[in-house]
Parts: sequence; C-alpha cells; structure tokens
Amino acid sequence: MSVFALSLNHHTAPVDLRGRFAFTLDQLGPALQGLRGGLQRAEPEVALLSTCNRTELYVAADPGQAHQLVVPVLDWLATHGGVSTDDLRRHTHVMERHEAARHVFRVASGLDSMVLGEPQILGQMKQAVREADAAGTLGTTLHQMFQRSFSVAKEVRTSTEIGSHSISMAAAAVRLAGQLFEDLHKIRILFVGAGEMIELAATHFAAKAPKHITIANRTLERGEKLASHFGAEAMRLADLPARLHEFDAVVSCTASTLPLIGLGAVERALKARKRRPMFMVDLAVPRDIEPEIAQLDDVYLYTVDDLSALVQTAGEKRQAAVAQAEAIIDAGVQNFVHWLAQRATVPLIQSLNAQADAWRAAEIARARKLLAKGSDVDAVLDALSRGLTQKMLHGALAELHNADPNQRAMTAEVVSRLFLRGETRRPGRAGAQDGGDES
Repeated sequence: MSVFALSLNHHTAPVDLRGRFAFTLDQLGPALQGLRGGLQRAEPEVALLSTCNRTELYVAADPGQAHQLVVPVLDWLATHGGVSTDDLRRHTHVMERHEAARHVFRVASGLDSMVLGEPQILGQMKQAVREADAAGTLGTTLHQMFQRSFSVAKEVRTSTEIGSHSISMAAAAVRLAGQLFEDLHKIRILFVGAGEMIELAATHFAAKAPKHITIANRTLERGEKLASHFGAEAMRLADLPARLHEFDAVVSCTASTLPLIGLGAVERALKARKRRPMFMVDLAVPRDIEPEIAQLDDVYLYTVDDLSALVQTAGEKRQAAVAQAEAIIDAGVQNFVHWLAQRATVPLIQSLNAQADAWRAAEIARARKLLAKGSDVDAVLDALSRGLTQKMLHGALAELHNADPNQRAMTAEVVSRLFLRGETRRPGRAGAQDGGDES
C-alpha cells in the first residue's frame, strides 16, 4: 500500500478560504463515504481531518492507484468548497509516501500547528480516526499510520518540554558533530551507557541515519534492549578498549564514579585509525572520559559544561526541543515506512503458503493411497519426503537451468541465500573462489 495526504492549512491558505472547506463532525462520515463512492472502482482507505486551521485528506491505496487518485480527490474537495480545482491546487500541499506519513506525525505532535505544540490537535485527529472507522473507510494502513503517530506524539509531549536541558544538550551534540563531519550518514557512532540521556542522544543521532550505531553497556541485556529501538548493535562495556578505534563519534553518559575511557585507550585508537579525527561527548557527572584526552590533536572532546554553554538562551533551548521532536518523528516515520514495505510482501507470502499447502496435501493423499494398498511404511515416507523436496526445489532448479548467462550468477546467489543459509560455501560463488571472473 501507498499513502498520500492533501493539506489545506494556515500555511497555504487564508482563513476565508479555509472556511469554505470546513466540515462539521456530523458531516465527516457521509463525506468520506461520498468521496470513496465517487472514486468508482477504486476503494481506497480515507480519513478526513477538519479544524479551524486545516482541512486534510489522508488516502491509502495500492501503489499503482494512489498517485492516480490525487486528481479525483482534489476535484472532489474543490467541488465541496465551490472553487475550481486549479484554484484549490494553488492553496494545497500534496505529499506522498514517507512525506505524507511524516506530515501526519508532525501534525499529531503539534509541530505543524499555528501555536507550536498545542495539544488540541491530537484530540481532533483521534476524533477524525474514530469517524473514519465508523464510516468504514479507515483500513489497516491508515489505522497503523495514525496509531503510530499518536504514540510518537505522546513521546514528543513527554520528552521535549521547552527548556528541557537534557534535550537541548542532545541537540547541541548533533550540531557539533555536523560541524566536524561533512556527512553524518557516513559515521560510525558509539553510545556508552543505556540510560535516559543516552536514549535521547541516540534518538537524535539516529534521525541523521549514521552508517552504524553501537550501544556499549555494562549489562548486555539492557544495552540490547535499547539497541533494538534503533536497529543498532550492542556490545559489552569490557570490549570497548579493543573496539574504540572503529568509531568516529563517541557519546558517553553512565553512573560510573571513575572514567571509563582513558588516555591510553584513545591514543591506541587514534594510532589504529591513522590519525583520523574522533568526536567525543562526555555527558556524565563525574566524567566518563579522562579530561587529558582533550589535549590530543585529533580528538574533539566536549563535556556537559561545553554543551550547556551552547544552549543558554530560552530561544536556543526551544529550538533544540523542536529539533529533538523532529528526530523522534523521523524515527517513527522510518518504522512506519518499514512496516509498509513489509506489508507489500503479504500477498506473496500468502501465495507461497497456499502453494506449499497444496503440495503437502497432494503428497499426503498420494501416501495414503500407497498405505491403503499395503506399501511399506518406510518406503511411503521416503517417497513423501522426496516428492515434497522435489516440488520445493523444482522452481529454483528450473530458474538456474534457464537463466540468461549474464544473470546466472545473480540467480545462483539468490538460490544460495534461500536454500543454503547454513552453508559456508555457496555454489553461486564458486567461480569467484576458484579465481574466476568476479565482474
């Protein structure tokens, strides 16, 4: 499924125009049913949000249909407001796929409101979802998108109060890292600890989609729990000295009474990195990182006091809180988009299961007939297992035999991944291992 959002709001249209597209609560259900009914053969999922500052339509449909539905939906809304589609188009913003989801998450969190962070919009969105559900137009995809947006909105409201010192410091750490590294997508980052501050910092950095994230903690289980939120790796704190050289950035905040990262360990890491710079942030009090490390030429070390100096004014703290909210939203959107991509494979999975059931039923029926005729049980079981495995392998073997020479290596690699997952050597790589052409 794919989603799109059509928004007419206080950013795009004056109040008088917005008034033409307002829907009362009792109009929402009939309007949704009328919209979907007017889309002829398509039966998309649809929800409608109408407040004093915005009228928005959210639509989910098959990827091939979604883009084609934008114009009919615009036409329908233009008719409702008594304006031409061209006039409406000039005052609306249409977002598709992940941008649509991100917009919904921002609206739910109050980041797109006229008064930043106002709480009323969340209740209005929940009411819009209830009305769509009652009208029978909600569906699984929009339900998931909205429920996830509500969860993210709750996290934003509980974790990003304006003036929150910890959130401001997390935002400042990301800004400082961005000044050192040209592209945060390319860095490998290590978080030491698994408490609230590290979770906030990790959330903020994760929104920048770094190359790799690792969580080091004294208790591996707790580190793994936090790492799972970000698709990150967990490692034991005891392994930190040996692996420190792998990371471009290190953010530490634990309750240790003594430094966990010493001068000697960092010097060895820099040598292994061939003097490539390291960005380090120590958010712990007492320190987690020995202060002498700041004197090394290729280390950029910042303490909690250094970061505090960057976020002294209320305006900066407010901006940092908004930035943290955006980071939480981005992480939520990525999770939703991942779920949406997984949903695309559901029909294939269902077909595979149906095919497997058909093969199994055919082989069982055949085995029963043989048993009824008095055939040896072991021979029947052997024939059943051979029949099933031959059916399962037939398609893959046929693809290998019939593959175009230019595609055979790729086909072999796919078949190897599917059927030889436990093998160390894959037939599809034989040429490369034996010195053949790898091009």
